[in-house]
Amino acid sequence: MKTLKLLSVMVLGSMLLTSCVAEVVIEDDVFIEEPTISLNSLLHSYEIWYVDIERTRGNGEVPFLQKAFTVSFRNGTFYANNNLVGIGDNGGGFGLDVGFYDVFRTSVDISHDIDGTYNLSISQISSNEIEVYDSVTNTSYYLVGYQRSNFDYDLVFYDNIHYFLQEYETWEKVFTSEFGALNEFDNENYMKFLYYGSGDNFKSSQDQNGTPIDALFYDYVGHYEVNDIANDFYRKILTLDYSYLGNEYFELSVINDSTIELYHPTSGTVYRFKGRGHLLFKNATSGKKIQNDTKRIKKADLKLRSLSIEK
Repeated sequence: MKTLKLLSVMVLGSMLLTSCVAEVVIEDDVFIEEPTISLNSLLHSYEIWYVDIERTRGNGEVPFLQKAFTVSFRNGTFYANNNLVGIGDNGGGFGLDVGFYDVFRTSVDISHDIDGTYNLSISQISSNEIEVYDSVTNTSYYLVGYQRSNFDYDLVFYDNIHYFLQEYETWEKVFTSEFGALNEFDNENYMKFLYYGSGDNFKSSQDQNGTPIDALFYDYVGHYEVNDIANDFYRKILTLDYSYLGNEYFELSVINDSTIELYHPTSGTVYRFKGRGHLLFKNATSGKKIQNDTKRIKKADLKLRSLSIEK
């Protein structure tokens, strides 16, 4: 009898000891580190969140992040810079009011005016970087925080001039220099640039100046490319690849948000074109199509420089 009782006590003691040990292990394994800053405070700590599109992971997309250069969270209102025309000036640098948001512990509900509501999980990567994860499409975006005073709007502008060209329905020639040899481009008065991946994404017309946009007939079609010029931040090489007619090359300079200048090295002629019919890219149906492998915002360390575009 005593032996049985002693055995029972030993078994019970062993169970209690095991239970205590297991309890300690569980507490160690399930340790949760509380965030040092609330998500709402984190989102508000930077005025501008740059969408580093090249780091995007996943095969899906969140439309309003896919087409944005920057986004901002301001007292429940969600802002985005979707256009390069006026970037840095529109909405005081925040861009357009495109919806509203609600913040929860580790996620944010964004109700976009056009694209609908998305619940996105937020993870802090560093002091000024966050990962925005959409579980529905299994896609992650990476955002880098800046203040408006030290964000280089011009760097974003000049690295994405091909999108700037797409932000007008057409470009009308308003100036041709008196110097320069005669050439076929002298007769082209309108140019239209479409998004990459749309087939023939360049068109030109010989219609007379002042022709209504809807009445333009485009005589030529082809493709265009914009490339950098070494050691020259402000100028680009514009290549017009005409179907069946060969290529024309120009040095492209931006005069202001609605005027570009083209220098044609072959003839020595200078042309100026003015944008007609500005497009506000608030939503995907406005015509701006962006894919991960074509949106060319270069990180380039985003070394902030005090550059300016003539307004």
